Amino acid sequence: MHDIHTLIDQSDATTLAELVKGGDLQASELLEATIQRLERVEPQLNAVAEKLYDQARQQQPAVGPFSGVPTLVKDLFAPLAEARMTNGSLALGEARPGMDDEMVSRLRRAGCVFVGTSTSPEFGTSYSTESTRFGATRNPWNLVHSAGGSSGGAAALVAARAVPFAHGNDGGGSLRVPASCCGVFGLKPSRGLMPNGPLAGEGWGGMGVAHAITLSVRDSAALLDATAGADLGAPYAAPARPSSYVEAMQRSLRPLKIALVEHLEPWPSSAEALAAIRHSATLCEQLGHQVTPATLPVDLPRFLDQAFDIIGPNTRNYLDLLGQMRGAPVSETELEPRTRIYLREKGDIGAVQYVQAIEGIHALGRTFANFMRDYDLILTPALTREPPRIGTLDVTDDRADLATLIECFHSYSPFTALFNATGQPAMSVPLYWTNGGLPIGAHFAGRFGDETTLLTLAHQLETLQPWAQRRPPVNACAT
Repeated sequence: MHDIHTLIDQSDATTLAELVKGGDLQASELLEATIQRLERVEPQLNAVAEKLYDQARQQQPAVGPFSGVPTLVKDLFAPLAEARMTNGSLALGEARPGMDDEMVSRLRRAGCVFVGTSTSPEFGTSYSTESTRFGATRNPWNLVHSAGGSSGGAAALVAARAVPFAHGNDGGGSLRVPASCCGVFGLKPSRGLMPNGPLAGEGWGGMGVAHAITLSVRDSAALLDATAGADLGAPYAAPARPSSYVEAMQRSLRPLKIALVEHLEPWPSSAEALAAIRHSATLCEQLGHQVTPATLPVDLPRFLDQAFDIIGPNTRNYLDLLGQMRGAPVSETELEPRTRIYLREKGDIGAVQYVQAIEGIHALGRTFANFMRDYDLILTPALTREPPRIGTLDVTDDRADLATLIECFHSYSPFTALFNATGQPAMSVPLYWTNGGLPIGAHFAGRFGDETTLLTLAHQLETLQPWAQRRPPVNACAT
């Protein structure tokens, strides 16, 4: 008789699903064990927005690549039929859309069982998952530190081994930042590769994309196999993808030329971030790849100003729509200071300024495409320093200006949002832990539409320096 928790400790989602489909493990047994694991860590992490245990017990898992595997959906612009959707905000009350978005539908058809929703900061606009509605989500490696954001709940639960993967989305680093903070794998796919509908058209001018945070690279690739592809009527479509990412990532990889970027003006990387990135570069060289110092062709302050020219009006439009749906306008008192600042400074810009911002990010995409003619991948720190303490990135005074917010967030994560704007795939790979025991991810970006090279390199790195055996102090493991 197997010990279910030891089995989960040693398995990724792909293995667990194979055991369920083969009859060696009952989906109900896996579900009850996962509920126990969530209950073991949740009081310390505060990573679950809503528990859906009873609803999960009533689900009949579909037969698919993840048959019977329990997971969570991020509580941010991803409606799940059995759950409320708060987007981390008090403004939505107990609203329940009563429907699945397309990404959730594909996960359901792949056999996933939804045991809850995971926490997010209000509207996903922070690199730390802290909200008035839910409080702070904590890092399982050190509870006084942030789990990152905005998919912080997902990352914390995967790192703590409560679930092998969890859904998330990424409009400026929201998969990769928490993956870096929590020492797990986070891939942001190319623009247009994943479904956004039916509620969202393009999500922050095409910068937003959904996927997942995983423990294994194989699970990330298998999730792409199960969910990738533009949905009906999507405004963007990525280039043709392989018949199987799982198969493609296992093939041999020619020596790559990798651009190493250690700093991005005006914000320097800390000594620990540099140590992390240089360690990662050394691992790549051990695998036979060429790593060359480079400078990115971007004016970062100008880019960030344009990015918020897109985020501000989109936030205003969403709140106006929410007011119409509930029959009462959203009051500023229902919103957090950070959101009020965005709305005050960028919520009502003119149409021409908005169009200029859209054109600006697409021009940046062409600039980076030309840059990538000389390189296969770009390697940067995921973050300029270790995960911050809780409260460091939590803005509590709406008298601050947007420049102060940009300094606060993007001096910490200057690299990730660039690749949302350019549409390129990017990933955070857990390869380095500080002397204090906190992870700092290595951030790689590839050519538009080339997830395969990223996943193949990640698989090489995972084989060379496995990370799954590194468990944080707060974990759900049997021993």
